Parts: sequence; structure tokens; C-alpha cells
Amino acid sequence: QVQLVESGGGLVQAGGSLRLSCVASGRTFSRHGMGWFRQAPGKEREFVAGISNGGSTVYAESVKGRFTITRDNAKNTVYLQMNSLEPEDTAVYYCAAGWGVRTAPATYDYWGQGTQVTVSS
Repeated sequence: QVQLVESGGGLVQAGGSLRLSCVASGRTFSRHGMGWFRQAPGKEREFVAGISNGGSTVYAESVKGRFTITRDNAKNTVYLQMNSLEPEDTAVYYCAAGWGVRTAPATYDYWGQGTQVTVSS
């Protein structure tokens, strides 16, 4: 069982930056692929970024060049650095743990509770 706790969300102006963190419990973190997803009101949950247990990364087209996902296995933590934020990035952001790196939410086994990111124009 893996428990995930996100933090770092908040309110920021367009063009600003935020860094989200997700801390995992347990001793299997380094074996998991990790993903960040987001869900805006009235929309489906969508893939944002993922990182494999070996450090390979995948990004949604909408965030490429603006967001960076990294992980620190010694701290059981995955990060999402978000730069050049746009109002369209406003959503609840979720951290997820699975096996491999995939873009479909159903392929992840564990989820955090989410953290709100609001970007004002």
C-alpha cells in the first residue's frame, strides 16, 4: 500500500511559477512510475507528466517546455515544477503511483488527495 500526499498548490498570477510536491509512504517508491494528473471543473482527469522508476519522463503536449517532473528517491518525493502558468492550467492536481509510465488514469494504482492550483489572468 502506498499513500501519497501532495502540497504546493495555491493562487498565482499568469506567467508565474509553482512547485508541487508529492510525498509517498512505504518502501517501494523507487520501484514505481509516478504521474501527475489534473482535473478542472466539469472536465475529465487528464495526464500532465510522468516519470519512470529509471527517470525517463513523458509530458502532455499542453505543458511541454513549461512543466518539469523530477523525483528524489531518497526522500520518497516527486515534484512538478510549473513555469509560465496560464489560466488554463487551473485545476486540482493529483499525484499517482503505478508501474511504468502511462497516460491513462486507470493504469495507476494509488492516488493522492489533490492540491488546488489557481492561475489568475
